[in-house]
This record gives sequence, C-alpha cells and structure tokens, in this order.
Amino acid sequence: MAISRGVRRPLLLLLLFAGLTYGASAVFEVVDSNGTVCIMANFSATFLTSYETEHGSKNTTFDLPHSAKVLNSSSCGGGNASKLAIAFGDGHLLTLHFTRNTTRYRVELLRFVYNLSDTQLFPNASFKEIKTEESMTDILADIDKKYHCVSATQVHMKNVTVTLYDTTIQAYLSNSTFSKGETRCKQDLPPPTLAPPTPPSPSPSPASPSPSTHRYNVSGHNGTCLLASMGLQLNITYPRKDNTTVTRVVNINPNVTTASGSCGTSLVSLELKSEESLLVLRFGLNASANRFFLHEVQLNMTVPDARGPSFSAANSSLRALQATVGNSYKCSAEERLHITPAFVLNLFSVQVQAFKVEGDRFGSAEECLLDGNNMLIPIAVGGALAGLVLIVLIAYLIGRKRSHAGYQTI
Repeated sequence: MAISRGVRRPLLLLLLFAGLTYGASAVFEVVDSNGTVCIMANFSATFLTSYETEHGSKNTTFDLPHSAKVLNSSSCGGGNASKLAIAFGDGHLLTLHFTRNTTRYRVELLRFVYNLSDTQLFPNASFKEIKTEESMTDILADIDKKYHCVSATQVHMKNVTVTLYDTTIQAYLSNSTFSKGETRCKQDLPPPTLAPPTPPSPSPSPASPSPSTHRYNVSGHNGTCLLASMGLQLNITYPRKDNTTVTRVVNINPNVTTASGSCGTSLVSLELKSEESLLVLRFGLNASANRFFLHEVQLNMTVPDARGPSFSAANSSLRALQATVGNSYKCSAEERLHITPAFVLNLFSVQVQAFKVEGDRFGSAEECLLDGNNMLIPIAVGGALAGLVLIVLIAYLIGRKRSHAGYQTI
C-alpha cells in the first residue's frame, strides 16, 4: 500500500490581486512505501455543476479548498497505472488516474465524486445522494518531463465541468521532484505561423501495394479487451530538407512490428512499434450508449529525409470504428481516417472489437457504411442490365408481330 501525503503551498500573494475567481494552488504528493515521491501535482481547481431543488435546477460553483488532502487510496501503481486521490469537504473526491507507455504518460481519466448531502455546497438539494462523474482528458507529457499548463484547462463531464488553473503535474517521478524539462499544453503554445509558399502540390510517392492483414490481441487481468484484424497504411506529408513537400506511403509490416497495449475500464489501447515508427490506437467507451469507438491515434516516426528529425501527429477527438459493446466493427472496403492535415491512416479489411471479447472470437459484425454503399453498385448494375434485356425482348416481339401482319393465308 502506498503512503500518500499532501503538502499544500498556498500562493498567498495571488490573493492580493483583485478579481481572483479561483482558490490558491496546492502541491499534492503521492509517496510509496520507501518514501519515494512518485506523483506530484500543483494546481487550483473550480467545479461547476447543477443539482435539483424544490424550486427547480440550480447551478453552483465552488473551488478546491486549501484543506484538501491526499488519501491513502492513492497509489504509485505496481505496473503502468497509478492514481492521485484528493478528498475535500463532506465526502467529495477528485481522482486522477495515470497510465503510461514507453514514451509518454497521461491522465487517462479524471473522476469526481460529490455528495449532495453537503448543505454548504448544495443548499436545499432535493436528493441527498452521492454522484460520480468522469471523463478522459488530453493531459499528457513525455516520460521524465512535467506537464505544465498556465492556461485554464476544462474537463467536461456529463453534469460537471472541472477547470484546472496554472497546472503542473508529473507522474512516474525519477528523483522525487519536478523535472526541469516540461511538456506544455496546447493552449499555451503560440499559434502556428504561416509557412512560406510551397509548390502547388506535393510530390506523390509511387503507389504502394495494400498492407498485409494481421490479427492483434490485447489482454489484461480480466482477459482479452481488444481484438483486431486489419491492414494498416501510413500516409504522411512533410517538408524535406530541400524545402520541397513530399507524400510518403508506408505499410505497417506485422513481421517487423511489436504489438502491445493496455486494458482499462473506459480506455483500451493498441501500440504497434517498429524501428522507425510508433503507432498508438486508443479506443474509448460511451457507457450511456454502450458503444466503443476509436477516439485517438498517435504517430511518432523517424523520417530520414525530413527537414526535422521526425514526424509526429495526433488526434484525440475521433469517433471512428464504432460498434455496440459485445459486437465487432467490420469494414471490407478501404477506409481513410484523416488524423491531421499531414497524416491519413488507411485501413484495409478491418474487424475490431473492444472492451468485451468472449473466447477470443469476434462478436456479431456491424457492417460499415462503405460496405453498404459497395453493395448498392452491383444491385444497380444488375437492375440496369435486367431492364435492358426486357426492352430488347419487347422490341423483338413487337417486330416479329408486325412482320407476320404483312402476309395473308390462302
């Protein structure tokens, strides 16, 4: 069991400024049984939610107070998963769940449990109950670097919005303190500058053959959580050292690729690593609709002739490859997923199933729209041919009848 502690360091000078709308920052730490700090977090937070009263729905906003404490249920994690649990008030709990891979760690899930019996925060609440909200986040950083975000970061849940301010977070610490290196959030980065004019169209690479289809399996403590059969092709566009732009198509070769992944309650991932690339596919869960979907794709790739040393692209707002939990998504036609303007992921002969896989076999297949459209083509062609044959037959019969009408029986 991890030993956890919270050392709050209020930034008292901030309180001197007028218009301050959120509480002072605090430092929270999780310490393992050896006294080594494995998680550090420094942020302030505001919670916005609504609840029912006898006079209707009422909105309420409150801050993470100075008295918030780290609970002993926090954990450094025996494997790649760890968590920071922060308690405050009358039964309220904010938990950050961390996961990691070989290059990055992330706050995979932010969960907030709040008690409507707390009359100070929820006066005149009609229902005295404990509610739980959660959401995946885009808080991530490179291993051995801290995540730093000065801008406000909002995490939207079903009925709660959590806003983090001036956030510094680091998990899987190597020396019990924040690293000097940092990964900045997207909100803090300057807007992209316009690149100088380039030739009208990039130089296309020669057409590549379709990639090999391979079966991938990701398992956890409760068995298989992801089963996928597909061929994958990377289509990237990048500037070369000579300032020309080129499009390169690369097939994922299963024979030289190492497959791994992780299983979670609301997120499962598949990582495909080779000498030149790391492709990560993350599937999310829509619990209310009981459906899974591909929600994030990340690519890190070494490109020798690129202007920079490598090519990177990511998109965590996808809603692709969707199917009902317990069923599989299937598409025989080639699919093109536009991850970023510079990266398109081509998928061939896809069948995938996430979260609930029984007996390492695909469940009932839910066909993609592209396959449905492809079936319409032969039906339409067949119908047209049948109509043409019918017209020719009718014309023949009419012509034959007219030819007999020119003779009379003697």
